[in-house]
Amino acid sequence: MCTVCGCGEGETRIDGVAAGGDHEHGDHEHVGPDGKIYRHRHDAGHDHGHDGGHDGGHTHAPGYHHEAHHHDDTHEHVGPDGTVFRHSHTGHDHHEHHEHDHGHDHDHTHGHDHHRPDRPDAIDGGAALNQPRLVTIERGILAKNDALAEVNRRRFAGRGVFVLNLMSSPGSGKTTLLTRSLTDLKGRFPVAVIEGDQQTSFDADRIRATGTPAVQVNTGKGCHLDAGMVAQATDKLAADGQFAGDGVLFVENVGNLVCPAGFDLGETHRVVVLSVTEGEDKPLKYPAMFAGADLLIVNKIDLLPYLSFDVERMIGYAQRLNPSLAVIQLSATTGQGLDEWYDWIADGLAEVKAAAAVTA
Repeated sequence: MCTVCGCGEGETRIDGVAAGGDHEHGDHEHVGPDGKIYRHRHDAGHDHGHDGGHDGGHTHAPGYHHEAHHHDDTHEHVGPDGTVFRHSHTGHDHHEHHEHDHGHDHDHTHGHDHHRPDRPDAIDGGAALNQPRLVTIERGILAKNDALAEVNRRRFAGRGVFVLNLMSSPGSGKTTLLTRSLTDLKGRFPVAVIEGDQQTSFDADRIRATGTPAVQVNTGKGCHLDAGMVAQATDKLAADGQFAGDGVLFVENVGNLVCPAGFDLGETHRVVVLSVTEGEDKPLKYPAMFAGADLLIVNKIDLLPYLSFDVERMIGYAQRLNPSLAVIQLSATTGQGLDEWYDWIADGLAEVKAAAAVTA
């Protein structure tokens, strides 16, 4: 069970195939620099067989971080929970080192402003989530996730991939917006989708019907995607020859305004979709989601004449939590506001490709 949100683990399936592997019999996982998860076996006696030459069947992928300390005959490696383990060649001691930077820095510098006032009444949307007890509980599982998220982020940046983590509550119109966007953007640049749901492939089927490659991730009892799931789904897209780079990767997260906010996927930007059929107080009820987002899409604005929904009040609540939050109002059904959304995507992709070219 996930110790952060209490959801179920071990039921993830990537396009119908069980994700991950056998963790029994002492198998040990490490996140490699290429974004893959490498395993080696610890025998029942937990003997690595380390000798002076460090030759005991303990191997890692090329480039994997493995630092030897010759002055005290020890070495370190990162464990599957994000902990740094230090092994003695003589006594096999484990010393846990729990340092974890849980930052989520987004650089949102698109050339045009999307309703971004400098608010003197801004409040810290994450303050309620930063209590010592919660940080202690989350540290282990989030350390592993964030380590892999950084691998994902470097991998995407190096390939010029603009990655959008789309989050919302169920029924916001997120999938409808995505299918409409994929249809309208067809031919402008490469696109692919990682689709997250607890069960079924309904949404992935809708995505594929537009001609867009998509990988379905079913999380079972899990209520969010994590960086490992995204890494495996990305590997599948690449292995199938469906998506290499220099394009946009949409990650449609599980419908939930709580848990997805806590898991960095290695995305370029986080986009939260809120429809006008939902309550205008949603930002205050679910502050972490809005405090951590880069763009707020207000969907279904074609229904405003029939509702008592105060858009400006809702936006005000969201920007009190996050003064730099950009906002686009649109209707995925009528097409109103979609050009602004498409321009935002195109600008973001251009920035990522330019940065990748400079790095190369």
